[in-house]
Amino acid sequence: MTMTTLDTKQTGKADCWQITGLVPGQPRTVGDTGLSFLFMVELLTKILFLRGQLRLIEISDHIKLSIGVLEPLLTFLRTERLCEVSRTSGTDTSTAYTLTDLGRLRAEDFLQKSQYAGPAPVSLETYVQQIEQQSIANMQVTHPDLTKAFEGIVVKETILKQFGAAMNSGRAIFVYGPAGSGKSYISEHLVRLLSGDVAIPYAVVVDEAVIQLFDPLVHTPVPQSDASNCLDGRRSCDARWVLCRRPVVSTGGELTLPMLDLDFDPSTRFYQAPPQVKANNGLLIIDDLGRQLTPVLALLNRWIVPLDRRVDYLALHNGKKFMVPFDVIVVFSTNMPPKELADEAFLRRLGYKIYIGALDEQEYRDIAKQVCAELQVPFSAEGIDYLLHEHHYKEGKPLFACIPRDIIGQVKDIARYDGRPPEMSPELLDWAWNNYFARDYEDVKNLNYRQGEVR
Repeated sequence: MTMTTLDTKQTGKADCWQITGLVPGQPRTVGDTGLSFLFMVELLTKILFLRGQLRLIEISDHIKLSIGVLEPLLTFLRTERLCEVSRTSGTDTSTAYTLTDLGRLRAEDFLQKSQYAGPAPVSLETYVQQIEQQSIANMQVTHPDLTKAFEGIVVKETILKQFGAAMNSGRAIFVYGPAGSGKSYISEHLVRLLSGDVAIPYAVVVDEAVIQLFDPLVHTPVPQSDASNCLDGRRSCDARWVLCRRPVVSTGGELTLPMLDLDFDPSTRFYQAPPQVKANNGLLIIDDLGRQLTPVLALLNRWIVPLDRRVDYLALHNGKKFMVPFDVIVVFSTNMPPKELADEAFLRRLGYKIYIGALDEQEYRDIAKQVCAELQVPFSAEGIDYLLHEHHYKEGKPLFACIPRDIIGQVKDIARYDGRPPEMSPELLDWAWNNYFARDYEDVKNLNYRQGEVR
């Protein structure tokens, strides 16, 4: 895959510069961190209060800053009689620090402002610069990449070409079509097209308000073997950033407008980043658009500025607003007609509108073969012929991608119940078909079968 950054598997090396070329250098002074001296003092005091006595090396590992940055902070704490050296050994890194009674009182005051006591955050300015450097727009997708990503998946070549171009555009993708046509399945496989690693901060600070950003449920760190020796010969990497694969966030009917804003916890007094921020430099999939409890028009209006200007505006609970990059490929997936969801003003901001419809007969057969192999059900060309001609064509049911898997899955279920090998026989296919599709009451009365007739 063509990449704008080097990969360790290609170079055979494992330093941060060669992995991404983007990981910031390690700060050497408190000023280099982008954080105020007093903010760092408060954070360090809270860490010592919550974790108790810590050796210098343990403090450095927790706060993700070098000993050189910590020394003036600890000197200040000792000068102000907020902490003391509990014991020392032969090396400075073995020196242990603990809070004094006065330090514990101050820590309680600091915790009233915010209970965040994790790795030191990065500044908003640094975060914005980093997102711009590792932009999703720098990623290139080619035909071989697409072929590899969708290997073994039955998708029309014309549709794959649309997705390839759309991923290169960096713009939003609107995927629409009937329910069961495979929209969500295809959208989820776009993840395989993401290339390159990105640096994700543990947290970002805005006016001394901490926003926790790194989320282990979203961000997948690069294996330690690839990123442990994070040196390029000139500098070491800033440990406040985690080297990760490009993120993917997927949400569906549960999405609401408040979820797209900062989540402030009044008990801990710090924030969680919204999904679109966690997805920066990656992919944001919004499935089942139109099925959310929030009116779809309000939800779409929320995206107009970010999609158009590539920036988003967030607000702290005190009313302060600030700008963050919106460097995300958004994939909207819906089974509702586009004109029922949005007006032309919004649709114009969507780079690509990709329709996923019914399969042709050969594609339907290919999917059935794959499903049979996966579920260990013997494939029968005669069985597929029966399903097509006796059910699909007679009842006017389109050939949607979900049907072979669902029908053959039910064939296997009833065969297991009866204690016999599964087979694509007319009687089992009839049972699965009639069990799968919901019918009107009158149609049910006229069915020429009874539950339990299958032997």
